[in-house]
Amino acid sequence: MSIRTLARLGVLPAATAAVALSLVQPAGAHVTATPSTAAAGSYSIVTFSVGHGCEGSPTRRLEIQLPESVLSATPTRHPLYDVEVVRDELDEPLTDSHGNEVTERVGSIVYTARTPLPEGQRDAFELSFQVPDTEGEVLAFPTVQTCQKGETGWTQVPADGQDPDELESPAPSFEVLPAEGGGHGAAAEPAADADDTDSDDDPVADDADDDGSSALGWAGLVAGLLGLAAGGLALARTRTTT
Repeated sequence: MSIRTLARLGVLPAATAAVALSLVQPAGAHVTATPSTAAAGSYSIVTFSVGHGCEGSPTRRLEIQLPESVLSATPTRHPLYDVEVVRDELDEPLTDSHGNEVTERVGSIVYTARTPLPEGQRDAFELSFQVPDTEGEVLAFPTVQTCQKGETGWTQVPADGQDPDELESPAPSFEVLPAEGGGHGAAAEPAADADDTDSDDDPVADDADDDGSSALGWAGLVAGLLGLAAGGLALARTRTTT
């Protein structure tokens, strides 16, 4: 169907309007969190994305608050920001996943822009930490975006049964999934049977390979002899004819 036909049917104007709408929508985008993995007990790198400023004003500061179940986090260096790790004293000492007693936790990570992030440009910030071993928990990271003019608090957490899409300024969040490989986020190990089957130490596999190779070798030899015989017979017939 040609562009001229689409224009007659009114499809082209509709498609143009849809494209225009998609270009406008990012202005209302939220600060989002995308984990590399969300399995309970696993180590994850979570990327927080900022898609716009505060009603047109450039972003100069971002504070990411960690949920209480996350005791520690390591920020990735960012050449355009100064990074500060804010620690909070615990009311009572806790034991981490390695059996160590801890008396403080990382409460938030603060990124301060050396040059404000212009409106219309996006940026991403990475945090590395161990996902709590609490399957089904929704980890929320209330985030405060401070701009040259104004401030936006992405801090709303849905109540039980509430649709997150109903929130005006939802906090970046994701759900903790079941642990992989039997717990603590360990990756599943390859099946032993599969490894043994491919192993060079398997006598059955070696014998099968040898038998197959021998059969192919004999078949090639027979085919070669038959080819020579056929060639000789054809040559003899040619000489007799001449």
